Amino acid sequence: MTFQEQILQGIPDTLPNKKTLKEGVNRAPKRKDILTPEEKKLAIRNALRYFPKNWHKELAPEFSDELNQFGRIYMYRFMPEYDMYARPIDEYPAQSKQAAAIMLMIQNNLDPAVAQHPEELITYGGNGAVFQNWAQYLLTMQYLATMTDDQTLHMYSGHPMGLFPSHKEAPRVVVTNGMMIPNYSQPDDWEKFNALGVSQYGQMTAGSYMYIGPQGIVHGTTITVMNAFRKKLGAGVSPAGKIFLTAGLGGMSGAQPKAGNIAGCITVCAEVNPNAAYKRHEQGWVDEIIENISELVSRVKKAKENSEVISIAYVGNVVDVWERFFEEEILIELGSDQTSLHNPWSGGYYPVGLSFDESNDLIRNNPAKFKEHVQETLRRHASAVNKHAERGTYFFDYGNAFLLEASRAGGEVMAENGIDFRYPSYVQDILGPMCFDYGFGPFRWVCTSGKPEDLNKSDQIALDVMREIKSNSPSEIQQQMQDNIRWIEEAENNKLVVGSQARILYADAEGRSKIAEAFNKAIKASEISAPIVLGRDHHDVSGTDSPYRETSNIYDGSRYTADMAIQNVIGDSFRGATWVSIHNGGGVGWGEVINGGFGMLLDGSAEADRRLKAMLFYDVNNGIARRSWARNEEALFAIKREMDRTPELKVTLPNLVDDELLNDLT
Repeated sequence: MTFQEQILQGIPDTLPNKKTLKEGVNRAPKRKDILTPEEKKLAIRNALRYFPKNWHKELAPEFSDELNQFGRIYMYRFMPEYDMYARPIDEYPAQSKQAAAIMLMIQNNLDPAVAQHPEELITYGGNGAVFQNWAQYLLTMQYLATMTDDQTLHMYSGHPMGLFPSHKEAPRVVVTNGMMIPNYSQPDDWEKFNALGVSQYGQMTAGSYMYIGPQGIVHGTTITVMNAFRKKLGAGVSPAGKIFLTAGLGGMSGAQPKAGNIAGCITVCAEVNPNAAYKRHEQGWVDEIIENISELVSRVKKAKENSEVISIAYVGNVVDVWERFFEEEILIELGSDQTSLHNPWSGGYYPVGLSFDESNDLIRNNPAKFKEHVQETLRRHASAVNKHAERGTYFFDYGNAFLLEASRAGGEVMAENGIDFRYPSYVQDILGPMCFDYGFGPFRWVCTSGKPEDLNKSDQIALDVMREIKSNSPSEIQQQMQDNIRWIEEAENNKLVVGSQARILYADAEGRSKIAEAFNKAIKASEISAPIVLGRDHHDVSGTDSPYRETSNIYDGSRYTADMAIQNVIGDSFRGATWVSIHNGGGVGWGEVINGGFGMLLDGSAEADRRLKAMLFYDVNNGIARRSWARNEEALFAIKREMDRTPELKVTLPNLVDDELLNDLT
């Protein structure tokens, strides 16, 4: 059968042969054995409902084995034989061009060059799933191939509930992931309901089909590291020969060494999983790999002496590095951590003193003991950071729940008031006031032709637009504009593409709309040969309510609310988004965040031009309005400026209160 025929058949008519699992594949950790015997029967019953009854006798014991061995039913037997990657949009069988674009994005998320655990349908973060099982993938692709622009596909945590009549202005797909009743949103609830096959963790851009490989976070990480060094060293001081020490090379964290190179420092990134470290080295995202701690010490001392710009992956535990560098009196100018501590008990963070394989064995067979080791390591980790901070290290939490989990483990990370953390979130100190409050965030696009020349053309268009905007921008955002111009100027040279021909660029509402409008004109004029998909990371101005990350610089008490993210996804859906998504748990942990995203297809049409202007404007300014109501100075500036430019926009502004008035009352 051809690729198109396989897509159109969905669940095959004939039961495929059972597959032998490949060796050398980076597999997801074996999940906690959390279900009771009766619940395991329910999980198998739930899985079998995808298939004809005459297959059940053969599939039931197989699914039982998968559940007992892996903690999940992935349905490996139904994994497609064809290669998984983002094909040019015209190669997809589809009645709707919008649906074809979504198929392309789904396959990019599952491309082995992109995905962390592709055979378990996990894109990044250890648990960021596109689907729960391969039956869901097959059905979804079939629905997308057969739907029209008068239908909408509704996705329930990876399960395609079905095609419903709608209209051309409606989203083609509406995605929800892990939307639990609040009292059932603890980490073990994810383990249980995911094992039952009724919910999943979509991360941020995994379950919303908008992941573009590590590039997706390189730009934000570059901006963060550059500005962290500016805070530490002062303006104009080169970071060459200065250390940025961090951990994690798996999914999103794999961007760190590349970002460090662009920022111009020494990056030391520890990773316990050798497969992940060597994968990033093979892809050119990290310069050198070292497995011996003494060799690492010597190499770093040499790099500091020679003021090098170099990225080094250390295959081992980052706690060993923090402790050894303290003994060796190696100054760490900048420190952070980007392990998946939103998922601490299932492979997101590994304890010191145990091998990678020993840890994975404990996760499955003695999760209580594994948790003890992790929390002991977190206490050591925090202690080592504190020692370096006393010597002058600027440490920031990278929104991965490091400080939150360290505090829960009893690590000394609390401020003197016992309420706040000792160290800031990178959003509090850097991205919040410098980017999000002004409306700058991670705008993305994907060239659906798959042609590098289309991406190059789009880069030049974006660069021309940004330069024009900068020439008329106020002083408050000149640095942001210049950083983003520098980024796009160097994007091709930095070899950021993994998987689809995609780009990310931090831009505000004006920049996003004008760039998108220019793309649409170029597509209409055949200067770009095929449609472009627009999107963003959920890690943005408006899409995410996350009290320890995206909204950590909201100080009016509302950072624990999720109105903004819900308003955002609803507002985008009727203003022209091609698809919308809303997730529980992305980025910092199940029950800790609600985040929403979108995708939009530009096809050169007048309809696309109208939709992009309406939707992109709201998508950004919704968040600026909320941030201005929280009395954030930069957001107040941005929303007032936008209201001056856009008379139809009328936002409720706060009246500021004198502190002295309140002080007299206490």
